[in-house]
Formats: sequence, structure tokens, C-alpha cells
Amino acid sequence: MTHALGLPALAMPPDEWLLIAALVAYAVAAIWLLLYFFSQDERHRRIGAPAAIVGCAAQFLQLGARYAETHIWPLLNLYGSLSLFSAMAVAIFIVFAYRYRVWFAGGFVVAIAAIFLAYGVTWNEGVMPPVPSLQSYWAKIHVPLVVSSYAAFLLSFVLSLLYLLKHYAEQRYRARSLQMAAAAPGAGGVALDLEETAASGASMQASAVLGEIRHDTPAIDAAAEAGDPIAGWLASLPSLATLDVLTYRAVAVGLPLLTLGIITGAMWAREAWGAYWQWDPKETAALFSWIIYASYMHLHTRNAWRGYRTAWVSVVGFVSIIFCYLGVNIWISGLHSYKV
Repeated sequence: MTHALGLPALAMPPDEWLLIAALVAYAVAAIWLLLYFFSQDERHRRIGAPAAIVGCAAQFLQLGARYAETHIWPLLNLYGSLSLFSAMAVAIFIVFAYRYRVWFAGGFVVAIAAIFLAYGVTWNEGVMPPVPSLQSYWAKIHVPLVVSSYAAFLLSFVLSLLYLLKHYAEQRYRARSLQMAAAAPGAGGVALDLEETAASGASMQASAVLGEIRHDTPAIDAAAEAGDPIAGWLASLPSLATLDVLTYRAVAVGLPLLTLGIITGAMWAREAWGAYWQWDPKETAALFSWIIYASYMHLHTRNAWRGYRTAWVSVVGFVSIIFCYLGVNIWISGLHSYKV
């Protein structure tokens, strides 16, 4: 196909060009933010952060361009849903990064978002009119709410993994320090001091407030002062208390969105299928994920659970989200299935 002047027409519509731009920007952002994570070099962040913003903006423009071109709500298939998921994941991360300085998590969040976006492209079946049950105003409310909750849970998942990384590293350094202290002459007092310091650090972690300096990994700090390069890098990460609070705040964003998403989904189901709840596999999986994150919020109020235990609950919660989002929709037959 050519224009009247004989020039070749664009091989791809604008939304596909924007999609490519987003993927390229995400790749650049992920690489430089991962370099920032390992090096703590601000020059890497100054490249990665703008690239993430550009990629996120390109994605939202791409969704808008697709809607303007087709006049079909772009979130009614897995391709569009995953597009919004990756865009919202990066958008929520950017807000948290500027508010709470979580750029250290950016490489992982952006890389995962890019992988989901690339996977979503494989589900692009072109422009097809939606089935009657999807032709509802609830589609413009329910889907963005649910997908945005998934995006917030992605950030909490990454922060939880970083918490667990530092927590178990502290345990390892502490055990090594105690062994070395026990082997040294007159080491009983040294070992006791180290245990008391660790206990003090745990107490500070439990009562931490975001923004305060909390030395809740004394074994890592001691190893870093002794010149251990890995301990030095771990010590440069936010404290366990800070990571715990940031995870909580990300879940506190996602859970209300998921709650509203389930409620609006029930309203949509009543309109489309005649009943608010039918125990469809998707509904059941969504309820299971909601219970996990509601349990996280409850358990986080208890000092005995706050920390690595609730971090594991957050990880399990996101695994359940992935099963609800992709496992149910792709591999299990139901009202929400994408199976052919």
C-alpha cells in the first residue's frame, strides 16, 4: 500500500509504534536501574528513571491510540489487560519511588512489567468486537480496578523479596559471627553482646517509622565495617524496618483496589449472567487472593508476625495473584477463560 505521492505507508499503526517504544524504554530502564541496585551509583538512576517514565507514558498513549483507532475498549482481552497491568505497575512504582525513594527496586519491577507486556503481545488477535457480556460500562470500571491492584501487589512482591534477601543474609552473617566469636578466647561476652545487639535491632525493627535510621541488621553492619564487600552492599539497602513498611504501604494500595474490583465484578456479573456470584474459578481465585492479603494486613498488626513472616505472606499472595490472573484465565475453563 502506498500514499498518493507514491511513498510507502507506515507498516504499523501508531499504537504498535508506541508499544515498541515502551518495550525499548523498559529494557533501558530495567538495565540501568538494575545497575543502580547493585552499584548505588546515582548516574545509573538518572538514566533509568527517565526511561521508565518514558516507557510508562508510551504505554498509556498506546492504549489511548488503540481505543481512538478501533473505538473498542482496549482492556477486554488478555493483550489489553496485560498492557494495562505493566503500565500501572511501572506507574505505581514511579509514584512510590518519588515519594519513598524506592528506586532500588525499579530494575526488578520494570523488568517484570516488560516481560508481562511482551507476553501480552503474543495474545494480540487484532481488532475483534467484544461478545455481548463484555459490552458494559462495568468493563471500564472493574478491569482497571482489578488490574491496578495486581500492579500494586507486584511492587509489594518485589519489596518482600528484598526484605527476605536481607533478613536471611543477616541470619547468615550473625551465625558466622557467633561461630567466630565462640572460637576466640574469652568470646562468651562478645557472643552475648552480639545476641543482645541483634535483639535490640529486632526490637527497633518492630517499632520502626519510615524515614528513621534503624540499624536492625547488626551482623551485616559489622561485616561491612570489617570490609566484606557483599555485606557492604547489603548495608547500603534500606533497613528491614523500611522495607517492611514499604511493603505494607504497597499492599495497602492494592487491597482496597482488589476489594472494589471484586464488588464491581459482582455487579457486572449480575448484569451479564443474572447472579452476583457463581463460584466461577476466577471468582474463587480472586476471593482466595483477597483473603491472603486481608490476612497480611491483619497479621502485620501483630509484632510476632511483622517482618519476615508477613513478607512470606506477601510473596504467597502474589503467587496466588498470578494464578488468578493467568492460570485461571488460560488453563481452566470458566466464564473468564481465554481458552480456545
